[in-house]
Amino acid sequence: MAWAVTAGTSLTFPLVVASVQYAPRTLPNALIRSLHLSSSSSASPMSTTTPQQPHSSFEILGGARDKFLPALSHVLSRPYHPFPFLGWNRHIETISASFYRSIPDIRLRRQCLRTQDGGAVALDWVSGDDRRLPPDAPLLILLPGLTGGSGDSYVRHMLNKARSKGWRVVVFNSRGCGDSPVTTPQFYSASFLGDIREVVAHVTGRYPNANVYAVGWSLGANILVRYLGQEGYNCPLSGAVSLCNPFNLVVADEDFHKGFNNVYDKALAKSLRTIFNKHVLLFEDIGGEYNIPMAANAKSVREFDDGLTRVSFGFKSVDEYYSSSSSSDSVKHVQTPLLCIQAANDPIAPARGIPREDIEENPNCLLIVTPKGGHLGWIAGDEAPFGAPWTDPVVMDFIQYLETEEVKYPKTSANPDGKVALHHLEV
Repeated sequence: MAWAVTAGTSLTFPLVVASVQYAPRTLPNALIRSLHLSSSSSASPMSTTTPQQPHSSFEILGGARDKFLPALSHVLSRPYHPFPFLGWNRHIETISASFYRSIPDIRLRRQCLRTQDGGAVALDWVSGDDRRLPPDAPLLILLPGLTGGSGDSYVRHMLNKARSKGWRVVVFNSRGCGDSPVTTPQFYSASFLGDIREVVAHVTGRYPNANVYAVGWSLGANILVRYLGQEGYNCPLSGAVSLCNPFNLVVADEDFHKGFNNVYDKALAKSLRTIFNKHVLLFEDIGGEYNIPMAANAKSVREFDDGLTRVSFGFKSVDEYYSSSSSSDSVKHVQTPLLCIQAANDPIAPARGIPREDIEENPNCLLIVTPKGGHLGWIAGDEAPFGAPWTDPVVMDFIQYLETEEVKYPKTSANPDGKVALHHLEV
């Protein structure tokens, strides 16, 4: 269960409560408008006659650059402007997004899915969508970060954005996260793909006529990319987006214990202890290499992983667990359209861990690196500072473009995955 800070409940400072509907009033509306104007004053005017080139503030690369970039040009042609003050420092941005980003009020309906090993995960669907949407409406699976769930602000905003475009959305709450039940002495981890396989199979089986996509954040992004790589050409997803992915867990673990990052480490360790101690009786007399006292009292994520996670999933050491669970090794095998968005100043998912060469060589992948953003912050764009992160419109433009192409090239007996035509499509 590797480290990865998420917003909302995942960064468990005492004042953050996922079920609360925040209505921040710390900045007057007139001041917010003036700050937006000042931060965007240098943006170049949009041309309506020629394709826009991406602005130099972004790092953009990938084998699918020519394929997918035109669909995102109207956003990427403008410079990335972090919101004044809040977006200038990576730690201020990460913590501000966790504390003060609004949480859209959306009524959800929970479905508990029993897994083959006797465990359980919770799928949260938008209440009423079965009546409101046709059975072939495009479907989006959301994978939150470590200890995150459907109550987190960044998850709710993405859910809200997709829902407003006519998408069916479901949040995949991993074992113990988002109050998902824990029924066996096993949580989830960066290495374990069994649950995501079962969730995708369940969702595609329930809506066989819908194209299914997925968006993952932080640890959820790492799990998603590993799943895409392992499934290869057999992946049933029509597209995916990875946000704030740590990619190389060994590199990220090195940075996680430096300077101010210790604050995140302690906060996440507290979240893990809270989840674990709710279910500690499941681990009574478990024996083996488990160190239950270490996990129950872990002061760092590494201690928790050493006492519990790496043992649960058969690793001899924490370092072996992190090395074997890194999604950086999976990118070369991805055969599904994949957009990766990272922040250059992310304190938890270091930019030096991004597998740039493999992304560049994979014709299905596109990478966008913003100059600022922190970890799950991205306090920029029209809805800053308290609304949706800058990434949400980019994600929607990408998956809606893919959905349009999927409609053009539907699944047929000659093209059962509906993907080959898309992968070789020239835009």
